[in-house]
Amino acid sequence: MTSDAPDPAALGLDTRSWLPDRHDHGIAIIGCGGIVNDGHLPAYTSHGLNVVGCFDINPEAARRTAERWGITRVFDSLEEVAAEPSAEIADIAVPAWRQVELVRILADAGKHLLCQKPLSDNFAEAGEIVQRAAAAGVKLAVNQQYRWSPVVRAMHTLMAQGRIGTPTAAFIHESLVNPWELWPWLMDVPRLEVMYHSIHYLDGLRFLLSAHGEPEWVTSRHTRQPSQAPSAETQTATILDYASGLQAFVAVDHNDRSDDVFGRVRVLGTEGVVSGTMGLSYDYPHGRADTVRWSAHDDPGGGFETELPGRWIPDGFLGPISSLMAAIDDDIEPPTSGRDNLNTLRLVHAAYLSAAQNRSVRPAEIGERT
Repeated sequence: MTSDAPDPAALGLDTRSWLPDRHDHGIAIIGCGGIVNDGHLPAYTSHGLNVVGCFDINPEAARRTAERWGITRVFDSLEEVAAEPSAEIADIAVPAWRQVELVRILADAGKHLLCQKPLSDNFAEAGEIVQRAAAAGVKLAVNQQYRWSPVVRAMHTLMAQGRIGTPTAAFIHESLVNPWELWPWLMDVPRLEVMYHSIHYLDGLRFLLSAHGEPEWVTSRHTRQPSQAPSAETQTATILDYASGLQAFVAVDHNDRSDDVFGRVRVLGTEGVVSGTMGLSYDYPHGRADTVRWSAHDDPGGGFETELPGRWIPDGFLGPISSLMAAIDDDIEPPTSGRDNLNTLRLVHAAYLSAAQNRSVRPAEIGERT
């Protein structure tokens, strides 16, 4: 590695550049749990976004969140949020199976929607959410903020610059101990790792490899450890096959109690390779800085490797809300729109069908069977 690394702005990592010209849209927070306090609100407050109030079915959680972040209003009910004119965007962070009932109320009230991922754990309900938003004429984005993590944003920028040529293979490999106890409501869900964790990586690969279209086949295997607390799978391997011959591989194990945990992303191309580390994997949930590395095949001693500014959590959370505000102002679809996210969910559900039936599955089957 001999070349100087580009500055952060040249890698797409200037978070303030993500903000649209107008970014004072009123945001109402729905759900005041850990991810809101560790992800959403640190990103929003550090960039001066306009949070007009918060609501949680646990009033004490809402009160604590409002006090911590200087939010001036705690809503007493979802109906109160729906009736509040200053709340232009409903930022929903609740368990997946609760999301559709909230959307039914908020979309009909004309609120633009930032929904937590997964959009739903039921594909038909996810489709209903997309349809309801469209019928109400409101914008809908899904909080797939991994696309805005430093390593993915930097890799995407380098790939868009043509530095690796045409992608030929992609890998995301992570091995760590995940503190599932932080989310007690996940302990008994029937589908866990792909639905709530690797969904980020499947969506991230769709983003990085979008020039190849959507995967044509999904092959997935899942298992669990006898000593684990959650009921469902915590170790998975998923292969995505594209019509072009490109293959992408996601392997995640949440049971690695060694001192050598890791999270790595790598895309090989006809002219070079770009790779990086996901800092969050190395000291979860605190993390460390992401890194990115690039080299060209015709100059193996050249290229660069650099540590990246910012963190997936919380900085990545600025991406979905910023793109939603831009979509509202410009009357366009946000990049993680509900309609786009259905293609991520097709990969998720195809992975479960593949594991259950011991076969490769076409994502197009999902929806036909749901």
